[in-house]
Amino acid sequence: MPLDLRTRELAKIAVQYSVAVKPKEKVIISGGAEALPFLTELYKEIILRGAYPIVKVSLPHINQFFYKYAKDHQLKFFPQYWFSTIKQAQAYIGVYTDENTRDLTSSNPKKLTIRQKVMRPISDYIVNEKQKIRRVTIAYPCLAHAIEAEMSLTEWENFVYSSCLINWKKFGKKLKKINKVFEKGEQVYLKGEGVDLKFSIEGKNSVVDDGKENMPGGEIFMAPVRESLNGFIKFDYPALYNGKEVTDIFLKFKDGKVVKYNASKNKDLLKAVLETDYNAKYVGEFGIGCNPNIKKFTKNLLFDEKINGTIHLALGMAYKENGGGNDSSIHWDIVKDMSHASIILDNKIIQKNGKWRI
Repeated sequence: MPLDLRTRELAKIAVQYSVAVKPKEKVIISGGAEALPFLTELYKEIILRGAYPIVKVSLPHINQFFYKYAKDHQLKFFPQYWFSTIKQAQAYIGVYTDENTRDLTSSNPKKLTIRQKVMRPISDYIVNEKQKIRRVTIAYPCLAHAIEAEMSLTEWENFVYSSCLINWKKFGKKLKKINKVFEKGEQVYLKGEGVDLKFSIEGKNSVVDDGKENMPGGEIFMAPVRESLNGFIKFDYPALYNGKEVTDIFLKFKDGKVVKYNASKNKDLLKAVLETDYNAKYVGEFGIGCNPNIKKFTKNLLFDEKINGTIHLALGMAYKENGGGNDSSIHWDIVKDMSHASIILDNKIIQKNGKWRI
């Protein structure tokens, strides 16, 4: 099958721009078997940069089997050998695809939580130790994601590439202009249809995602002051957790903590997530979607959290680059449409109905 030349172009962006690979660096490329054409192009590009590729390909059809048959000692086994390899690398490119997005739907949630906690030191290192390792999570078109998005594979390919293959340096300048406003801000008020929520961002670092951590990029994100959230929010879009949909999520906050919650589907799962650990009931991230080429909800968070005219809150962990403040085993982003609401910063409307007023 002939190579889609956009795959090669995306590989160049990932290696040259997103993680800026230098000669003699060790670069991990990790992904599923469905991403082999892209992994191959990443490998070639890393070689051309004079660096050392380290390849990790996940086997197909194993996740559900593992969580069905793995014994307690297997669930709690920590792959120190792999963690040591990651610590020796200077860059990490994680390719985001799925063989089946609902593969873990019937898996025991307690087993999933146990494994998630065991593996957390690895994910935490990759995400939070920016001085030690540069990383990007990058999309590659696959059939499972096309089906979830209710698109043909060709439509999904066009959607993915149009979201990723843009002039990131030029677009990054626009994002930085918006970000400066939040860097100076202190109090955020989300007001409108389905939301009346206030919180503080004073002293927190607001960060631009211009394609150097996620591809596609296109968001601004910060960590609210942990105990400052008061009010409520009802999310328009369903949120997926380990392949299960939780719809019509409603959260009420008092002094930062979720004190009331509801959902029209899988409320029990929402309850379980909130009880993962003590800090799971607090918010670790407030993000604003800004990618002009992402206009449709696809049930794919890598894209949905960047939908132009949306915001998202993440229950759980706050990124160190945002100033931290909430340590948790989870980081669950939930997206809200702001086409009938406003973002008010320090008593000034800076976005109304999804349109910036900056």
